[in-house]
Amino acid sequence: MRRRDFIIVITRSATLWPFAAHAQQPALPVIGFLHLGTADAYTNNSLTVFRRGLKEMGFVEGQNVTIEYRYADNKYDRLPELAADLVRRRVAVIVELSGGSATALAAKAATSTIPIVVAFGSDPVKLGLAASLNRPGGNVTGATFFTTELVSKRLELLCELLPQARTIGYLRTGPQLSTVVHEQMEADALASARSLARQLLIVKVDKTEELEGAFSTLTAAHADALLIASAPFFDIVEVTDQLAAMALKNKLPAMYQYRAFAAAGGLMSFGANQSEAFRQAGIYTGRILKGEKPADLPFQQSTKVELTINLKTAKALGITIPQSLIVAADEVIE
Repeated sequence: MRRRDFIIVITRSATLWPFAAHAQQPALPVIGFLHLGTADAYTNNSLTVFRRGLKEMGFVEGQNVTIEYRYADNKYDRLPELAADLVRRRVAVIVELSGGSATALAAKAATSTIPIVVAFGSDPVKLGLAASLNRPGGNVTGATFFTTELVSKRLELLCELLPQARTIGYLRTGPQLSTVVHEQMEADALASARSLARQLLIVKVDKTEELEGAFSTLTAAHADALLIASAPFFDIVEVTDQLAAMALKNKLPAMYQYRAFAAAGGLMSFGANQSEAFRQAGIYTGRILKGEKPADLPFQQSTKVELTINLKTAKALGITIPQSLIVAADEVIE
């Protein structure tokens, strides 16, 4: 080979090396995030804690892992197609954080092979997502905070606060946003109301425009208090704030599951601390990305529940909080 030809060959090879090296770099694993609601502050806070757990396992979004986001904007009928889209995208894991049982069921219906990690308030065994909490056995695992199981306790707390109350409003989602879990919660609430000798007035809403009419119905029926059912729709920050403001405006002592409701001016909240569940979902996602199987990862259960009371709201409503509840409260907002 002539010296000039040798130089040309070497030069061309050197030019191609960077492209060859780039082509050989493995693609980043992709996490599919499926959510019933919107990309609001509540969801973003959940994702922040999830990413913290993911980082504990060595994965950082944008560095060595990618997340594809799919939001249904509170339209249940969009969930199957969004889940199918993530399956077509061949994501490594599908994640659902507090998106309700319908989101988890949509993901499960879309795939029996891609791992699914959930962090929600339902019982995965009752939903058919896992054979048992200790050994899920399929492609779904994660963490649960069993918030839907606490509806009876919330009603009891309301009655302890207001022993003279006879009619309790029960605000839940309607046919557009209803699932089998919501029907079970209503049945539990009705059973508890009967045992407490209270009447439960059920009012259903599916969109924010219906909230004004719902409160008009409650006040017209002379409801003494309001219990708000657990639902992803009510978790939207704007909806939570609106519920708290309207309850105060209508002089209706109200309870919901999250501290954000009491912080926004609602009277009380009682529910599980979700942060640990979201963090655990991030840890499990990282472990699965490293090769572990969801069938072998037991569901984590959040056992810590928190009672928050807003004394400022109680004063505005003319309610004296019993000392027993003050002592039991994890936080008193003054």
